[in-house]
Amino acid sequence: MRSRFTVTPERFRILAYVTLAALTLIVLTGAAVRLTSSGLGCPDWPKCYGKALPPLSTHALIEFGNRAISGLVGVLTVVAFIAACVRKPYRRDLMWLSLTLPLGVVAQAVLGGYTVREHLAPGFVMGHFGLSMVVLIGAVALAWRSRSEVARGSRPASDDRLAVWSVRSLAPLAAIAIGLGTAATAAGPHSGGASGQRIHRLNFKGADTLTWMVHRHATFAAVFGMVVIGVWLLIRRRGTIERAVEPVTILGVLMAAQGLVGSVQYELRLPADMVWVHVTLATLTWLVVLWAVAEAGRLAPREALVPVEEPAAAPRSLEVVGRAG
Repeated sequence: MRSRFTVTPERFRILAYVTLAALTLIVLTGAAVRLTSSGLGCPDWPKCYGKALPPLSTHALIEFGNRAISGLVGVLTVVAFIAACVRKPYRRDLMWLSLTLPLGVVAQAVLGGYTVREHLAPGFVMGHFGLSMVVLIGAVALAWRSRSEVARGSRPASDDRLAVWSVRSLAPLAAIAIGLGTAATAAGPHSGGASGQRIHRLNFKGADTLTWMVHRHATFAAVFGMVVIGVWLLIRRRGTIERAVEPVTILGVLMAAQGLVGSVQYELRLPADMVWVHVTLATLTWLVVLWAVAEAGRLAPREALVPVEEPAAAPRSLEVVGRAG
């Protein structure tokens, strides 16, 4: 009986990947809530219209369903944390990483409540999505480290600093591109509210805010795509971190797909289903970037330069005696 409930490394690894998949899924269901105009389907939180169960309306059921799924994902993250605490053998790094997941879900729930309270103010909505990306960092790190019994995971050391840092540079660039994308969505027609509900949008450029944000997002995304190609060529040529070639290759394909979907959705005046596909691809892009950074490995410590001491000069008296002899 004890062996059945023992959290072995293999069982914990499976749980870590399931948790990662669940946290990714909740990002996509949250996007669906916004794009179906169900963001205020339950105008209060944590209840819905002051009751434990939602009324039989489409928007209320969609919003409440997302909350229910979020609750189940939260329970799963708590299970992952408990499993990390009782895992055999115990590893402190996995315990701390797993702790970030339920804390992140709780933070998401609180921020989601304020987002509803503030009637889907753009800053709160953008922060809600951004926090999801931060939580995914911990989930990817947990899944990655659970693959190996070494405390640092399976990240071999590399002394090619140019190659490693070039791959690492993709993470902040991806974060900026995603941030600009959320701002473009916040300025667009999919505010998250239903017809008749007054929802704030980004309008710092007036009626031109959406066009201005879309162009800035598209320009930066194009630059990011060129950087991805440059990094791919660099690591292919140097050949020092070949394990990172696969995720960077997939990243390039995702960026091409993103460019195509983004262009088509803009020409079609941002249909909700295509925007959801765009958000899905953005989430997958972020996961692949984190994968690439993990594959790039860690930097080997620089070798300390040990000063070579010159031999002490012989005493002058001995030199004289030597010459005399």
